[in-house]
Order: sequence, then C-alpha cells, then structure tokens
Amino acid sequence: MSKAIVRFLAILGALWLIGMVIVLVAVIGVKGRVPSKTVLEANFEQPFMEDVPDTPSAQLMLTEKQTLRDVVDAIDRGASDDRVVGMIARIGAAPMGMAQTQEIRDAVQRFRAHKKFAVAYSETFGEFGPGNGAYYLATAFDHIYLQPSGDVGLTGIIMESPFVKGTLSKLGVTFHGDHRYEYKNALNVFTETKFTGPHKEAMTAIMTSWFNQMKDGICQARQIAPEKFQALVDAGPYLGKEAVAAKLVDAVAYRDEVYGDVKSKAGDGAELLYLDKYLHRAGRPHESGKTVALVFGVGGVTRGKSDYDPVQGSQNMGSETVAGAIRTAAEDRDVKAILFRVDSPGGSYVASDTIWREVVRARQAGKPVIVSMGNLAGSGGYFVAMAADKIVAEPGTITASIGVLGGKMLTSGLWDKVGLSWDEVHQGENATMFTGTHDYTPAEWGRFQAWLDRVYVDFTGKVADGRKLPKEKVLEIAKGRIWSGQDAKNLGLVDELGGYDTALKLAKKAVGIPEADDVKIVVFPRPKTFLQSVIERRGPDNSDKEAVGQTLAKILQVVQPVARQLDAVGVKGKDRDQDDVLRMTAVPSSE
Repeated sequence: MSKAIVRFLAILGALWLIGMVIVLVAVIGVKGRVPSKTVLEANFEQPFMEDVPDTPSAQLMLTEKQTLRDVVDAIDRGASDDRVVGMIARIGAAPMGMAQTQEIRDAVQRFRAHKKFAVAYSETFGEFGPGNGAYYLATAFDHIYLQPSGDVGLTGIIMESPFVKGTLSKLGVTFHGDHRYEYKNALNVFTETKFTGPHKEAMTAIMTSWFNQMKDGICQARQIAPEKFQALVDAGPYLGKEAVAAKLVDAVAYRDEVYGDVKSKAGDGAELLYLDKYLHRAGRPHESGKTVALVFGVGGVTRGKSDYDPVQGSQNMGSETVAGAIRTAAEDRDVKAILFRVDSPGGSYVASDTIWREVVRARQAGKPVIVSMGNLAGSGGYFVAMAADKIVAEPGTITASIGVLGGKMLTSGLWDKVGLSWDEVHQGENATMFTGTHDYTPAEWGRFQAWLDRVYVDFTGKVADGRKLPKEKVLEIAKGRIWSGQDAKNLGLVDELGGYDTALKLAKKAVGIPEADDVKIVVFPRPKTFLQSVIERRGPDNSDKEAVGQTLAKILQVVQPVARQLDAVGVKGKDRDQDDVLRMTAVPSSE
C-alpha cells in the first residue's frame, strides 16, 4: 500500500513538473529570430479588436484575434527596423470601420516614409459587391495588384437602416419612450417606418464626410484629379483589366506572381514574416523611457466589470474595471500621463459618469489624460472622454451624439396573441413604471421626462466645461446628433485628427517629454493569463467554484442563438435595457 502511495505521489510530482515547464515555456515564449532581410506579411481581410478583455470567456474564444494596436505597433516597429525592407498585405473585403481603416492607412504611410516598399494584393475588392473601404486602405500602398478575375467595387457609399415598427405592430408590441433631442435617433428603429428629417440629415452628413475623406485619400494616392472622382465612382464597379485602364490598380496578377515580384524587389535572401510573429520576436515599440499608461474603454458602457459576451460576440466597457484602471494609473508614481483608448456606442449614464469622474480626478492629480477614439465614441462613449486634456479622433470616427433616450416595450398585445395572461399587485403610485405590461401613467411619464431633462442638462453642462465651449454652442451642436471626427474637430468637440501615434505625441507634449524621446507604454489594468483570469474571476460569494461555473455558463451560451431573436423584440437576457440611455444608433453602411 505504501509503495502505491509513493508511486502515486511520484506521478503527481512528475505531472506538476511537466506542467510547470509548459507554463514557463508559455510565459517566456520562444521568440525565434527576425531574418536580416525581412518582408512583413499582413492579412487585412479580418476584423481587428481594440482589446481582448481579461475574462476567461474572452481569452478562451479570442486567442487568435489580433488587436488594432498589435497591427499598428508591428508596422511602426518594422518602419524603424533595418532588418525590415518592405511589406506585403492581402486586402479584399476588409471588415473594419472607417476609423480603423484610416489608422492602418496612416501606419502604412509612416512605414513608406522610411523608404520601404509596401505592396497590396487583392483577389477582389468586393467580388460584385461594395469594396470602397478595402480599396481605400489599399491606396496607402505604393503598388496594388489585383487578381485577373477580381473586381474593384468602387461604387460609393450607401447607408440603410431597418425599421421594425410594422413588425412589432404585427406582434402586438409597441414602444413608448422619448429622447433629447430630435437627432437622438436610436429609438427610431422602433417608432418610425423611415428616416425622419433630422435622422436623414445626420446620416447624410456622415456619408458625405466619409465619401470626401475617401476621395481625398484615393485621389492623392493614385494621382486622380478630384473633379473626376465622382464620375469614376459612378462608372464602377470595375472588372479586372478595366481597373488597370482606370489606373485604380497597377497590374493584374495571381498570388504566386505577386509574391515572386515582391521577393525580387526585396532581394536575395529575403524572408517573409507575419505581423504578429514579427511583433513577438522584435518586441513592441515604446518599451523604454518614462511611463505612459494605456487604458481601454471598449464596447457598450455598463456598470460592473468589463466582460465579453460570447452570444453576441461583443464586449462591454465596465465602469468598475475602467474607472479602477484610470484610478490606479493616476496613483502610480511612475505614470506620467494616461492614454485612454475609447471605442464605444455608449450605454449607461451612471456608468459613464463613474468613468468621467475618474478622468477628472486623474487630471486633478496632475496626470494628463489624452483620449484616442476608435471607430466610434458616441453618447456615453463621448461622455467618458469629454473631460480629457485632449481628444484625438480619426476623420472617420463617429462621435458626439450628445443626448439621452429611454423608454420601454409594451408587450401586452403580444401576450394576448399567444394566450398568456398577466396579473399583479403593487404598492406605490409609480410601481408600474418599468413593467412592459402597463403603459406609463401621467405621473410616471412626468417623472420620466424629468429624468431625461436631468441627464441632458448634466451631459451638455459637462461638455461645455470639459471642452471649454459656450453652453449656447453646445446646445446648438448637441441634440443627440452624431458627427464624423472631421466635423467634430471643426466644432471643437475633438482637438486633433489621428490615431495612437498622434495621441501619444500629445501625451508626451503634455508632460514635457521631448518628441524624439521614447516612452514606455504600460496597459492598465495589467493583462492576466487565462489561468489568472479564471482564478481571479470570483463569483458573488468570492468562491472560485462560482467563477468556474460562470465561465462554463458563458461558453454554453454560445449555442443559444435564440437569445439574438429575443433581443430583437426587446426581450433581453440581462436586465440592462434601462441602462442603455446614452447609446447612439448603429450606423450600418456598405462601403
């Protein structure tokens, strides 16, 4: 018996040792080498996340996802690396927003400024579909190849939106709510059958701004007279050699031919290296010098911790996580400034206010806060940013939407159709205010209107204070309206146009660091491994068992697509619908 116990313990010891070796290898990593003559290889036919949350479900399901920061850092690192001679990128149906497209485009142009070649290759820009955004990205490269069977879907921009008022009516569901003010149009999908005048005006302005930005970039890159661009677009899409004749691409060629040309251009001994592998081996830029904290605020703004929803494939900006990260960075003596990256459609007013307060406190503590905006920073996403020292956005960033909305789905008609009856008892004059089986009473509607007014006054007042704008001007440009980053800068809602690079320069300037000096960027909160995230993700009773149970529950939710259908008719799995009051409308478009 004793020998069996000894053998059992020996096996456990061996397994533990093997496990430790595996962990050490995973932690330390085998970096490999960067060839003396390297051509960076990129795939821009995939979406890039802003950040991967430190939650078990996110780390389990998003391990292969690249972040936008990874891409930009790899390109910038390669630009200053003598071992890197050029870059080739596959581009096609790039599923990224306008601002992300512009950020990568800017990085490619910085790369080329170091006298290094950059080649774009596409099987097709749209394949008989819109390919405007992908082609716009490709024009940052000095040479564009198109597969002979491919197309260039340069056809212009369309923005369209579904309206479900009629659908809800057939189901016996109506929406009752209100907004501040006429441009706050996220509720229109429930209450209208087409664009209202203000809704159409705002969407047209965004579309026009985007179109002009693409026109300027494409015309400059391809040496096309701006006055001829509209006619060029109107004649699209372009099929194969038509694109060459129109000087939209440089040549038609298959992948093997393109790579042959690239290797010839790079010279003997050149080797290809994917961006992510290169970054892992070469190391990020900005790893030495004075410390600048980087905090991510990504997804809908909610109270609690930041998380990833495997059902919707989306993440949220949890006020507890983000406010805590800003607070910790502000208290860290080594941190000189805070770079706050925001990509959010908004959400909870209270959660947004919690994060706003920590931005204010960080500045009071002498830590400048510079906001860098991603694809969108609307409503609550703008709320968390408006107190910063400086706000940076790409020209195509959708921002502002300074307003508030709310309401509820009235579902009694639906229950009548399916034979489901409800009854209730209540105590309190306004106890029925938040149920979908009762409409608002006059008293409840009065309280609801007072609440909308309170939020709007607070929001616009804080914009005026934070942006140093007259309150009258804020009231004129607010009203729930979305603006492009370009227009927002002209209105004083944004300070500079650009991405990470521009924001970092402003952060250095704010604390007196010479522009030529490097800085060390440190992410707050500090990233965790998958194992750490499981262990530290405790449940309500602080038990690890509860944490693991929550993780498994989230994974199981992936096989529950019915949740999407319920969400479409206003029946949510989580009781957060009342929190999404500083949320902007989605801006669906075919670029």
